[in-house]
Amino acid sequence: MSSFFDKICGIQRNGKRYRGNLVPLLIQKYGIEVGGDDGKQEFDQIQSFRRFLLFARDTIRFRRPMDPDIHWSAMSGHVSTFIVNGGQYDKIIWTEKFNEGMADVLSNIKTPHAVDLEAIPRFNESEGHGPKRAHPVEDYFDDLSMHLVYEIFKRDFEVFKYDFKDPSNKMPIGEIDLDEVHKKLGD
Repeated sequence: MSSFFDKICGIQRNGKRYRGNLVPLLIQKYGIEVGGDDGKQEFDQIQSFRRFLLFARDTIRFRRPMDPDIHWSAMSGHVSTFIVNGGQYDKIIWTEKFNEGMADVLSNIKTPHAVDLEAIPRFNESEGHGPKRAHPVEDYFDDLSMHLVYEIFKRDFEVFKYDFKDPSNKMPIGEIDLDEVHKKLGD
């Protein structure tokens, strides 16, 4: 959802749309609305988000109408690249528990300067450049959109322990098993 609201509906920090002609392409080919030229007009967010999922699935599965973007590609694909090339993870942390996970990482390394976790810039720094989500997360997901999300992110749900059945739950439902991650993503 953050990719949709930030990258597709939002105006980037440079004052332009993400990837130039991407948004007009989505408007034309998928009927996605983005809140007008400035992203601030009312539009059917649920319908447009569901259509965006079709676009994301098409880019991932068919590489059409473009190659998939890193912002809506499964994390497991990025993680597996490191493993397939001989790497091994000592720890994987959730962005949803960033401070807790990073505090554990920092307690196991020496840094030349003290690190203030509260002062570290957060992910999605450009959040707020697009429209505000008008509905609870779960309202955006019907049976088809749940299926599309599972098709796209199945390995992410499995190895990073996210809750596929409850879109309103952004927190993991179990601990990450590094052996499972290396086994499932190393093939």
